Amino acid sequence: MNLSPTAPAVVELVDAGYAYEDGPAVLSGVGLGLAEGRSTALLGRNGSGKTTLLRLLSGGLRPATGQLRLHGEPVAYDRAGLTRLRTTVQLVVQDPDDQLFAASVEQDVSFGPMNLGLGEDEVRARVDEALAAMDIVALRDRPTHLLSYGQRKRAAIAGAVAMRPRVLILDEPTAGLDPHGQERLLDVLGGLRASGTTVVMATHDVDLALRWADDAAVLSPDGLRTGPVAELLADQGLLDAARLRRPWGTSVAEVLRAHGLLGASQNGPRTPEELAAWAGQASVGGAGV
Repeated sequence: MNLSPTAPAVVELVDAGYAYEDGPAVLSGVGLGLAEGRSTALLGRNGSGKTTLLRLLSGGLRPATGQLRLHGEPVAYDRAGLTRLRTTVQLVVQDPDDQLFAASVEQDVSFGPMNLGLGEDEVRARVDEALAAMDIVALRDRPTHLLSYGQRKRAAIAGAVAMRPRVLILDEPTAGLDPHGQERLLDVLGGLRASGTTVVMATHDVDLALRWADDAAVLSPDGLRTGPVAELLADQGLLDAARLRRPWGTSVAEVLRAHGLLGASQNGPRTPEELAAWAGQASVGGAGV
């Protein structure tokens, strides 16, 4: 299912399945299309196949059944085909220490562009751009082993951003970050989205998904469901099947509608801050039902 039916998918899994050696199927019959400029939260319980799905989308794994398509064409899993895919789609794994390997931040971020055979000036421009996008310009010469956990997260993402992907895939990017670190990361991801990058984030945090994403993709024993994030995260049956709790914002909106304070078609507040702002506006100008 294409999450944005009005726009063609940049990358798309079609009826895809995968099983690890000597194990049962992790995914079966999965369809997921990612349209340009959309943000998608991938949710599901531990062991539901989120990381496997991300690796299928980025070419790290090859579907046992079905296809991965790039711009509507099946991906070829040879060197040329995977290079073409990885100039469009980049995956950042959950643990930055699994991704960072160079002595300094600049060296690590420059590795991908250099492997594309780009000229020195182009590599330098991409590194500058990625460091600025992730707000870590001051860390350019810092040894990677001296970075804080949050700085290592942003440096790992910068390495992917330097490839100028149209689709950036993040596996639990806020895991291990304190609230301030999470907000800083969300700010820089917002800047990437504003520039037209499609961002996919696997997360267990339903509140984060509701406030951040345009769309959701929810893995449960019944398969993969996709659609607008507010719609899917209000489906209690789906949440129960996926072992996810109801988001705070969904519950608040339900209470407000039950008391006639929010119209059926109005979006409810997604955070305590939005609720406070909404309450202040309502007290001045009425609830606006």
